[in-house]
Amino acid sequence: MRRNLSLAMKHLTRRIVGRRVIGEPITGNETTAELFEKAFGAYVGREVKNAYEIIKRMIEKDHTIVLAFSGAMTPADLGVSCIIPMIKAGFVDIITTTGANLYHDIQRLESDNWFEVNPGQGDIKLHKAGWTRIYDTVFPDTDLWTVDHLVTDLVRRPDFSRSMTTTQFHHLLGKHLVRFGKRRFKRADLNRSILVQAYRNRIPIFCGAPQDGSIFLNLAFLKRKLGHRYKFNIDIEEDIHEFGSYHYFAKNKWSKKLSIIVLGGGVPKNYSLQPEPYLTQICDIDAGGYDMDVQICDAHVQNGGLSSCTASEGHTWGKTSEDCIKNSQYVFADVTSTFPLIAHALLQEGLEREGRHLLDYRNEAMSFLDKALKKKTLNAYFNKGKNNGI
Repeated sequence: MRRNLSLAMKHLTRRIVGRRVIGEPITGNETTAELFEKAFGAYVGREVKNAYEIIKRMIEKDHTIVLAFSGAMTPADLGVSCIIPMIKAGFVDIITTTGANLYHDIQRLESDNWFEVNPGQGDIKLHKAGWTRIYDTVFPDTDLWTVDHLVTDLVRRPDFSRSMTTTQFHHLLGKHLVRFGKRRFKRADLNRSILVQAYRNRIPIFCGAPQDGSIFLNLAFLKRKLGHRYKFNIDIEEDIHEFGSYHYFAKNKWSKKLSIIVLGGGVPKNYSLQPEPYLTQICDIDAGGYDMDVQICDAHVQNGGLSSCTASEGHTWGKTSEDCIKNSQYVFADVTSTFPLIAHALLQEGLEREGRHLLDYRNEAMSFLDKALKKKTLNAYFNKGKNNGI
């Protein structure tokens, strides 16, 4: 009886526990991936290791990969240290971020006057001395006026005088930064700009709340200044449809698999997930949701916010597939303390792949979704609403 019980317990144990938690001495000669195996065996360390392994599988299995990042990442120069190297290695197919990150991306081309500062230095003193602070970094407040003038100068150009999506807008910004950069930015290295690298690699950059950033604060002023001569406009509905088209095309034509890396949370995360309910809930087209998911964020899941929402919770909204629940990792940490380790490990592996250059397929992707939509009728949509009491 005892022997049978012991065998049953061993069988059960094999089903409910994973690998032994046992470390190895660090020698200093390890690759980052080897360091993960030796010393990242538990707690947030294991979360970081799991995140690396999942992203590595995304790349090896040639998933279409969305990178969403919020927070002050370009002020911390994470764009140069991590994001641009991943773009060049072909690890990023679509970007979603904030207008603020893109504004500071331009600012870093105009000025390299970013400095460390003690957060407790005294903000009244800093302000009087002409410094603007982002936690433990500062820059001269005159930089803001310089970038404001650059943005308004660029958007007054003829090719901006039309309605467009955020991806088209950011592509044009990258194009003009390349075209006029060498002349305008005397000392700047254009290779250090996310907007420029996305332009060169034909990567769409979405922004879910463009009005919540200094680029569009300037455009609000420009519209009042130019009046009827101001023709620029962001087509929000087309922007949503374009993002949905990339999702649908990725799941049905490109890689057949779609994954996401989220640095932070907020609107970039939410907007990156919204194409799935747009397709399934609104268009009645089942795209299947994301297949793998990694997020680094310090938001507590108990607050009910989107930033802390897990892949499992997202599955109830149709945003993630069943496979994603098994291939997901939420790393409870600050991005700047963990993501450089993950990026370093990935780049050490020599996993480079050809970029998809998705902007070259924008019209094809949108036509592909439009054809699928034609199979559905507006009557079916409205009847569904009536049946649900709308």
